[in-house]
Amino acid sequence: MAGSLDKLTIRGFKSIGQLEDFELKSLNILVGANGAGKSNLIGFFRMLQSLIEGNLANYIRDNGGISDLLYNGRKTTKQMEFETRFGVRGYRFTLMPGPGEGFALVDEARYYQHGTTGWWELGSSGDNSSLLVKEAKGTSHDNQYSRPVYNVISSWKIYHFHDTSSTAAMRHAEIVEDNKTFRYDASNIGPFLLRLRNEHKFYYDEILNACRLVAPFLDDFLLDPQQMGPKTKVSLTWKTKGSDYPMQPYHLSDGSIRFICLATALLQPTPPSTMIIDEPELGLHPEAVRILAELIEDASKRTQIIIATQSPLLLDQFAIDDIVVVNRKSGQSTFERLRHTDFEQWLEDYSVGELWTKNVIQGGTTHE
Repeated sequence: MAGSLDKLTIRGFKSIGQLEDFELKSLNILVGANGAGKSNLIGFFRMLQSLIEGNLANYIRDNGGISDLLYNGRKTTKQMEFETRFGVRGYRFTLMPGPGEGFALVDEARYYQHGTTGWWELGSSGDNSSLLVKEAKGTSHDNQYSRPVYNVISSWKIYHFHDTSSTAAMRHAEIVEDNKTFRYDASNIGPFLLRLRNEHKFYYDEILNACRLVAPFLDDFLLDPQQMGPKTKVSLTWKTKGSDYPMQPYHLSDGSIRFICLATALLQPTPPSTMIIDEPELGLHPEAVRILAELIEDASKRTQIIIATQSPLLLDQFAIDDIVVVNRKSGQSTFERLRHTDFEQWLEDYSVGELWTKNVIQGGTTHE
């Protein structure tokens, strides 16, 4: 799939001591016990995107400093190394701890597979700014090699719809102009859906129809712009079948509004190159989980999907080859993609979710 992350190497990051040339497919369902390392893999995506956006120092500070990111601390790990491959392109870099909680971004390199061309060393900037980003935004001839990698990583979206409380941004109005991309916390879901209704009606209808399967009382979204002082804002207003009374975001249950956000992310017309969603099944009715799985499967035909879950019901909806089991062994996280041939006889009598709950797929709580 164009723009997808095909291979990943991580050394010395959080609980990931060594992950070598791990292959990612269009659909990747991560499953593992609490503390196994699923969130740490998602943390890598956050960190790399922060680097590309020029916010690496903030990411490191917000995660406890460089010492907390090193696998088993400074005495065990002297540096963190990362390598990504996107088809014929790639990017690698190293993070080294410095005095106190300082750090250095060093040994940046980009990859382009063309004849004898391979890794091209970029070096170190000296001020922890990315040389790949500088080259990608520049006007030199080499821009053609770095810009595609920059664009791919920049487009990643790590969606997190856990907070559905009364203060959650998704339940409040946002300015109508904030509608170009769907934000990670669905804070602009009103303006985004309004733009889809006006410019991409097919996708808007797909989202609405999916939501009706889970919330059959839903007739349509209203999405009427409201003047609030100098700003024009839109919230997720809606109406029920048989009534024209405008319902407000706070009238939606936690599960309903979370599913609307998930459907919007998975059915958007121009999805990110890679979409990561942590525990999307939270708060959903079992039938909604089944519909969610169909949306995930369909979205994986258009973009790369990475899902972290502990739900046996969600696992039941996917092929065993789509599942990556995350475990802790010898003090570090391991990632293993399952193969149908290893479970062929079991699958004659049990579902994938049942194999997970019975620990035939070994990813339960372990004591090291």
